[in-house]
Amino acid sequence: MSNFSIVSDIIKSRRSTKPAVMNGGKIPHEQVKQLLELADWAPTHGFTEPWRFTIYANPANFCNQHAELYKQNTSVQDFNEAVYNNFYNQGNKVSHVIIAIMKRGDLPKIPAIEEVAAASAAIQNLLLGATALNIASFWSTGGMILKPAMKHFLNLRDEDEVMGVLYLGYADEYPAGVRKIPLEEKITWIQ
Repeated sequence: MSNFSIVSDIIKSRRSTKPAVMNGGKIPHEQVKQLLELADWAPTHGFTEPWRFTIYANPANFCNQHAELYKQNTSVQDFNEAVYNNFYNQGNKVSHVIIAIMKRGDLPKIPAIEEVAAASAAIQNLLLGATALNIASFWSTGGMILKPAMKHFLNLRDEDEVMGVLYLGYADEYPAGVRKIPLEEKITWIQ
């Protein structure tokens, strides 16, 4: 099998697997370190390397804090106990939680969008590596993840961004891949 075929298969088989369907199996820390090393090889303009990762080896620690952030930052009339419980228990079957952050570089000539793109590429490298290791993954931006309270909780600067939370674990089954818009409708060839 050619290198292209191997990479193509990994890219095409990467799936979002929700934390609730993960099976509770633990990923060896060494494999998580390998995934972070792959993330570190993302493209970056000006070598700003804006990706940062906070890893929770005990997902309950993050999930409990996420639920509490929701509670503390939601009015009494908008608070929903079911939502709180979902955040609180979201990591019950997860091996690791990784918070992905874009830490804005010090080169003002580089637009923020390029820093976001570089951090996103780092995340994709990590997710593809997880797929190659048969690790289930879910990139979430729900709940409090993109809210100012999360930035404050993480002690981020105004110019930094939370890119999402990555839930990693194992699953017994993975969802099938779907593309709803034909590739031809997404491409314009100019000759």
